[in-house]
Amino acid sequence: MASLDTIGALGGEISGAPLDSVPDYLREHLASEAFNAGTLFEADLIAIEAEQPDLIVIGGRSAALYEDLSAIAPTVDLSISGSFLETLERNTEFLGEVLGAQDEAAAALADLEAGIDDAQAVTADAGTGLGLMVSGGKLNAMAPAGADATGRNARGGLIYDVFGVTPVVEEIEAATHGEPVSFEFLLEQNPDYLWVVDRDAATGTEDAQAAATVLDNPIVKQTTAAQQDQIVYLDPTAWYIVFGGITTTQLMIDDVLQIAE
Repeated sequence: MASLDTIGALGGEISGAPLDSVPDYLREHLASEAFNAGTLFEADLIAIEAEQPDLIVIGGRSAALYEDLSAIAPTVDLSISGSFLETLERNTEFLGEVLGAQDEAAAALADLEAGIDDAQAVTADAGTGLGLMVSGGKLNAMAPAGADATGRNARGGLIYDVFGVTPVVEEIEAATHGEPVSFEFLLEQNPDYLWVVDRDAATGTEDAQAAATVLDNPIVKQTTAAQQDQIVYLDPTAWYIVFGGITTTQLMIDDVLQIAE
C-alpha cells in the first residue's frame, strides 16, 4: 500500500490493487477501471494474470507471493529493509525512475526531510514517550528499531529513531505488534507522552473497543500522559495499514507536530 501511495504522489496511476483496503485518501490514484488484485494477504492471481500488468509492486504482507507473481509479470519487492528512512528514500527514488519522475521524487523527499526536522524539534522538548499499539483491549509497547532491519520494529523505529521521541524504556521486545504490557506497566514507566496506534480501528474490527476507551481507566488516569492530556492518537490507517509512502509519511509527521499546537 505504501507503493500505491508513492506511485500516486509521483503522478502515476494504479491499474490494480486490493481495492477493499485502499484508504479514501489514496483512492484518487486508482485508474477509473482499476481491478481488484485480491487482499493485503492473498493476491487474486487469476485476476492479475488476466490483466497482464507491466509491473507488479509488492511489499510487507504481500512479499511472500513474490515467486507466484513473478511468473505473471516483472515483480519488485519494496518491503522495509534497513531503516524506515533508508527504505523510503530507496523506494521513492526507484519509483521515480520507473515513472520518469526523478525530479518530483527528489522534491518530495526534500519536503519530507524538512518535515521530519520540524517533528524532531518538537519532540526534543517533549520529555519521554512510549509507542503503544492497542488491539482487542490489550496493550503492546513498541520498541526502538536500533539496528533491526526486519521491519519488526518499524513503527517504534519511526517514533523514536526518526521523530526523535525519547523512549521511556529501552528494553522492549522486538515484535511486529510490539511487546505485551499491562496498564500497571504504563503507570510504572510513566512516560510524558503516549503515542497510540489503534490497530482495531485500522483493520475495521467489528465491535472492538476504541483505544481511547481501553485507556480510559483508573490506572492510566494516574499517568502523566493522561493527566497532562498527552495521549496522542495516531492516524491508524497511516501507521498500520499503509505505513510509508510520500503522502502517508506526511500524515505521520503531522501526527507528531500536533503536540506543538
